Amino acid sequence: MAVSRARKTEQVEKLGKELQNVSSLIVTTYSKLTVAQDYELRKTLRSSGAKYLVVKNTLAERAAKGTKVEEALKNLTGVTSIAYTLGDPVALAKALSKYAKDNPEFTFKSGIVEGRVISINQIQALATMPSKEEIYSKLLFLMNAPAQRLVTVMNAVGRDIAVVINQGVEKGKFKADAPAEA
Repeated sequence: MAVSRARKTEQVEKLGKELQNVSSLIVTTYSKLTVAQDYELRKTLRSSGAKYLVVKNTLAERAAKGTKVEEALKNLTGVTSIAYTLGDPVALAKALSKYAKDNPEFTFKSGIVEGRVISINQIQALATMPSKEEIYSKLLFLMNAPAQRLVTVMNAVGRDIAVVINQGVEKGKFKADAPAEA
């Protein structure tokens, strides 16, 4: 069934509005995916905060005009789908890479991360990176570590003095200096 010109214009406008705010996008191609496999992919991407659409090449190119993702959607050929997110690009890349490993008929064409075009190899490298939350937790640990060490050293001085005094008392070192009792 052919899609009317008005419906295509509506699709282009809707996609264009969504692509205005997109920070990361990965262009993929699929062939011979079953409905169950497609559903599983969409479910996985939804859980990572991303959206997935099967698009017509010319409509995607028109919708992307004037956006950050315009370069990735130029001159597309073949069957095309896009996955995009406003959030963490690493989570998107991880979800797609895992799915692509399990389904060899699903492959990457190109991508955009924070306005920069990335290659297929860079998408794979992005998928191996830690997520933003992991990086933030490591950074906070590294920032907190010197303060913890300083507190440990400062407490060690008092603790060491107490240990030395206790050992002296146990060995009777302080009895000779004490005044004689009557």
